[in-house]
Parts: sequence; C-alpha cells; structure tokens
Amino acid sequence: MRRILFAAAAVTSITACAPGDPGPGSDEILWDTWGVPHIYGTSEAAVFRGMGWAQMESHGDLVLRLFGEARGRSAEYWGESRDPLFGAWASFSDRFLKTMGVPARAAEWFAAESPEMQENIRAFVEGMNAYAEAHPEALSDDVEVVLPVEPRDVMAHAHRLLHFRFVVTPGVVGPAERLLDDRAALVDEETPGLPEGVGLGSNAWAIGPDRSASGNAMLVANPHLPWSGEFTWFEQHVVGPGFDVTGATLVGLPGIAIGFNDRLGWSHTVNTYDGWDLFALELEGDGYRFDGEVRPFESRPDTVRILQDDGSLLEEVFTVRSSVHGPVVAGNAGRAVALRVAGVERGGAVGQWWSMARARNLEEFEAALGRLQIPMFNVVYADADGHIFFLHNALVPDPAGGLPASLTTPADGTDPDALWTGYLPYDGLPRVLDPPSGWIQNANDPPWTSTLPTVLDPAAYAPNLAPVRMGPRPQRSARILRGDESVTFEELLAYKHDTRSEMADRVLDELLALAEGSDDTGTVEAARVLAAWDRTVGAESRGAVLFEAWLQDWSRNPERWVEPWSFDAPTTTPSGIADPTEALAALSRAAANVASGFGSVDVAWGDVHRAQVNGRDVPVSGASGAPMGVFRVTDFAQAGPGIRRAVAGDSYYAVVEFTPEGVRARTLLSYGNASQPASPHFGDQLELFARQEMRPAWRTRAEVEANVARVTELGGGG
Repeated sequence: MRRILFAAAAVTSITACAPGDPGPGSDEILWDTWGVPHIYGTSEAAVFRGMGWAQMESHGDLVLRLFGEARGRSAEYWGESRDPLFGAWASFSDRFLKTMGVPARAAEWFAAESPEMQENIRAFVEGMNAYAEAHPEALSDDVEVVLPVEPRDVMAHAHRLLHFRFVVTPGVVGPAERLLDDRAALVDEETPGLPEGVGLGSNAWAIGPDRSASGNAMLVANPHLPWSGEFTWFEQHVVGPGFDVTGATLVGLPGIAIGFNDRLGWSHTVNTYDGWDLFALELEGDGYRFDGEVRPFESRPDTVRILQDDGSLLEEVFTVRSSVHGPVVAGNAGRAVALRVAGVERGGAVGQWWSMARARNLEEFEAALGRLQIPMFNVVYADADGHIFFLHNALVPDPAGGLPASLTTPADGTDPDALWTGYLPYDGLPRVLDPPSGWIQNANDPPWTSTLPTVLDPAAYAPNLAPVRMGPRPQRSARILRGDESVTFEELLAYKHDTRSEMADRVLDELLALAEGSDDTGTVEAARVLAAWDRTVGAESRGAVLFEAWLQDWSRNPERWVEPWSFDAPTTTPSGIADPTEALAALSRAAANVASGFGSVDVAWGDVHRAQVNGRDVPVSGASGAPMGVFRVTDFAQAGPGIRRAVAGDSYYAVVEFTPEGVRARTLLSYGNASQPASPHFGDQLELFARQEMRPAWRTRAEVEANVARVTELGGGG
C-alpha cells in the first residue's frame, strides 16, 4: 500500500474506526481499488480540502479547462476551437457567458452562500491548488494558465453549468436569431447544441416498505448525461463530524449532488421545465418600447480575447445591452431579442446540496429543499424511516406575473404583463409523499405520472408548470414497478439494467400480423428476424437494430397511431397502427438500410453499439429512451461505418437499500472515476458496465481498509 503526503504530516498506521468516525484524529484520503476517494476529515473544511485534492488528482486537466471556460476566457487561453460536445466556437461561448453575466455574477453567488459554506469552498479551492503545486508534472502544460484557482471559479462554473447547460444552453440564441432578418449577432452560422440523439435525462425510483420484500425502503439513482466535459461525474465517500455520505458530484463542484448517507438518499432527474424566455423587443431610437414608453438600455462594454497562432491576442470589444427582460442576445436595425433565465440572481445551490447531504430525516431534507436555490431537477428520495418522496423542484415563473411564452414563440417585449418577475413558492410545486402505490418513478416525464394511480391533478397547479404527457421510457419504468408487488434488492439490480423495448411490446405483434402474406422479400425477411427477436437491446440481441431502424422511419409520421396518448390510460396508449401500408413500407426500407449499412438484417446489437474509453472497446446494451422506450439508456454517435459509439446515458448510478443494520448499496461509474490520461481508473469500470454489473459501495472503515490501494495524508487536526 502506497502513502502520499499532501502536506507535512506524520505517517500513521491505518486504524479501524466505527462507521462515520473520521478516523484517528487525522485528515486523509483512502483511495480504493476503483479510484474512489474515501475522504476522512476532522472538520468540514478538512473534508472539502480533500475533495479539492481528489478531484484535481483524478480530473485536473478537465477541472482547469472548465474553470477557464467559466471565466469567459477559453479563447484567450487556448485559441479558437469548437466545443467538443456543443460545437460552439470558443469565442462565442466566452461572449455568451459574458453577455449573460456569468463571470461577473460569480462573486454574488459566493456571497449568497453561508459563512460556513464559504469556508468550505475556500478549503476546496485550497486542496486543488495544493495538488497543482505538489504535482505540476501531472497536469497538462496548456491548462496551468488557469492556476491558481479561486472560489469565484467554482461559483462561475456552478452558475454556467446549472443555468447555461441545464436550464438553457447556448443553442437558445439560434431560435432568437431566426426571429430576425439577419444573422449578424453572437453566433456562428451553425447553432451550438447537443448532438442529435444525445439528451440530458435520468431515471430514478423510490420503493416504499409496503412494496419491498424486506420491508426496507430502496432507491435507484440513475442520471443519463454525456460522458465528457462538464457533465462528467466524480464519485466520492466523505466522512467528517456528523456526516458520512457516499455519492457523486459533477466535476468542478464540491460536495455531493446525488447520494446517500446511512439515513436517507436522493437522486435527481431532469424535469420538464421551461425556465427561460425570449422577449421580442421593439426598438426606438437608442432604446426599446416597454409599458407605453421608450426606455434606455443598460449598456456596458466587454472584451473577448482570442489567442492567435503566433502567441498574440486578438481583442474583440463588444457592447452588452440589457433591457428589463434580460441581456440582448440577438438584434438588427429594427428589432432585438432579450433572454430571461429563471434564478440567475439566486445563488446558494452548492450549499443547498451540502445541506441535503447532511440531512438525517425527511424534515431536515425538505428544509434544505425549501430554500429553492437549485434552479431545477426533480428529486426522488427514500429513507431509513420508510418514507419515499418526490418533488418537482424548479424555480417556476409565477404566472401571476405573466405567463411565460412557448419555447418557439417569443413574448411581447412591450407588454409588462408578459414579464414574469417571481417564482412559485415551495408549496406550489408538485409533491408526492408515501403514495398508496408504494413506489415513485421519474424518467423525465412530467410530475403527474410519478406514481400510478396518479395522486397529482394537473388542473390543481399553475398552467405553465409542466406539460401533460408520458413517453415510452417512463411507461416502461412504471410498467416494471407495477408488475412486482414485492421487490427484492437483487430484483432491483436487475430492473436497473432492463433493456426491453416498451415500443416493441406495444406494436410489434400488430406489425408482424400485417406482414403475414406479404409478397415483398425484404418485408418477409424482416418479419422473420423480428419474430425471433427477444425484444431487448442486449448486446447479443438480434433484431433490435432492425426494429429501431423501422421505428425511427415509421415515427416520422405524426398520425401513425389509431389512439393517441391519454392521461386516463397513461401506460397503454398510444396504440394501434393507423396506416398499415406505410408501416410495411417502412419495414421494407428499414430492412434494406440495415442490410446495406451493417451487412446483415439480423446484425447483433453489440456488433454495432460499442463503448470505447481510453483504449477499451466493448459491446454494450441499452438505447436512447425514445423512441424505443428502453429503461437502460445509452446514447450513441456514429463512429465510423457500421459502428456507433456510446457518448451519453447511464453514467453514475446507484441502487440503495436502507436496512436496520445499515445501508446496502451498489454503484457504478461507467467511464471510470478519472479522466487524467495516465490514471489507471480512466475507463476501468467499462467492462462492468458492459456486463451489467455493479460494485459494492464500501462505507464502513473496515470495508474501506480491506480495499484500499493507497493513502493521501492531508495533515492532522483539520
């Protein structure tokens, strides 16, 4: 076992301690064999210092790049290049963040945290800088320009991530520009946004004691995010005075965003939430019309610097104009469009997550939620007292101050009644506690179907709160839970990896019946393959590639169903093939395309769908949740002829049971707990991901010590 000194501290032997005990008066990181840090501290600040060190050791290059981007200085540090995920030019991203006030607002966000949390964030930054000073050779030369890291970098990164990656992305400027006559504004001709087929989503379940075979509440946490950049998860176990929490946070953030302690656990799902609006402004002179008068813009100059090939900096000076609605993101001679984003003025999200992690019961947990400082994300919760709970958490614009516009139609910027200014209170948000069904689910569906029979009436809530619908993946999610009245922990592990297609069960029998007697060779062969298919997207499954190709083709027809989706029959509609002729034509086309593209109409799913991380290449199961309706989500991008590479979907996930003897849990981080190229943990969990296996979550000191690979001493006494 190898020990690494963080600072001048005596090297002591490892001593067994009780669960939750930070250790024998020392601050240290015990790294387990999967690269998960178990951070023990004699104070909160010591634990946060360890979090900073651990993140930098595992993801240093990525952290520094994200902080540089959050400063609005990406082009200045690294030149003009495209974001590998969103496709935006660096100078565009810098200009957009400065226009929206993200770097400047970072100090306000830091001030919004409690004094105790400010101390923790400072300690987190100290740990990052200490690692960089101790191990400069471990970091790439091109990111060292960001050092030293400051607390405002953490806040700017959190602000950018929450509001301009989740609530709204830079791609919003594209719709804004299309409202105008020209393209002379902030964006390149190609609008930045996530690649087609890649979404920000999640699954989460809470099983109550009445539905659990053991009588214990259980939780499934299962976010679906891109496998790179700012969406990268970092798993950790943190132990200090009064807390012992396991979970994950997004790289660059301290604390735990999804996790569990010995009393409770929670997960998030991306909600059906509209937290932004475009406002079409009517220009007059040097101002804009609002409430019957012409108002001046608030204006300020700003600068984007772009590193040139010769090392010089090209400066682009621009003017940021803001109306009462928000900053102007597009404009021409006669009109302008302003962007208003909910919650940008409200910091405190980092501290709220930490309060949630430290909570010991539902009352304390809800007290933290009630602060409404995290701008979005559903919450699914379970605890050792047997409670299960759901909250549609979001800063929802209060319709009393004006109804938000649709995502495609801008609000009238001249009308004061269209300008929302406040948010719904906590008690105005949909909330479910211990439903009669005994279970809660969310798979990015609106809150109304969080349990069935539903206990929430959409008519009882603000009209702009969420749409009324239920897609195929949430239907699959609910179907699994409704079908098992006594769920064991082992069954929950299997259900987490369920790859059966809800849409295959919904429509395939009807499609095969239509294909009987067809005289089209392609249709006959396709029907033969689909009849033998097991209706899953397992790696060895044959027929899934063909069915997906047919479903994507057939789904282009908006009138494809006989019976549309109904709130009264949420898991059995839509149903019925409306146009049999077109359905069969789509099947013939799909067969031809699959045979041409993959060499065989019954190609195995895993021959096409691969996960490739740090030189590893394995066949994997899972599919995008729509249109297939698969619970285990893996999103793919074309990586070459006949090969699709996993780029998003199942990332960090956990299955947890709250037993009288303590927490029982399994976790996994699909791409591994490090991104530094030299780390042995960059991709080391990929084979487990491919085999649909999970790791035990080691929590007691004895468990950790039995699986420790090395130790980093942080120094004693906090």
